[in-house]
Parts: sequence; C-alpha cells; structure tokens
Amino acid sequence: MSNEDNRTEFRILFGKQIEKLRTDQKLSLRQLAQRCDLDHSDIAKYEKGEVNIKLSTVYELIKGLQLSPQTVFDFEFYFKDSNIKLEE
Repeated sequence: MSNEDNRTEFRILFGKQIEKLRTDQKLSLRQLAQRCDLDHSDIAKYEKGEVNIKLSTVYELIKGLQLSPQTVFDFEFYFKDSNIKLEE
C-alpha cells in the first residue's frame, strides 16, 4: 500500500470518528458548525474524508465537539507498510 493510500485511509477513519462523536451528541452538521468556526458543508467533507484537514480545523472541531484531542484521535489505524514500526 502506498503512502498516499495510508493518508487517504487515515482521513476516512478520522472523518468517521468525527461523525460518530457528532452523532453521539445528537448534533446536526449545522449545529456543530454553529459551535465552531467552520461551514457545515466543509464538516461533511471532513467526515467523508474527501479533503485534507488542517490542524487549525481539527482545533475547531475539537472545540465544537467539546471533547479532548485524545478522544477525537481515539480510533484504530495501522500503517499498511511492513517497513513502518509502531510504538506499543
């Protein structure tokens, strides 16, 4: 699997995590957008993993979800390259 494939998979998994956390709080895209400085249509794109996301955008999502960064990044992801060693 190429590095780009890993990046794409990470974006998709991150987006699914954001969507899960949003729906767990019973927030619509518009409600989340009102809590942070983002447009609801952009949040939908992030949730689908369609676009790359900036750290400042991650900050806004964390602020809007009112969660810790640890919670937002608490999802499983494994590099598909056998040369990459993950710390346990």
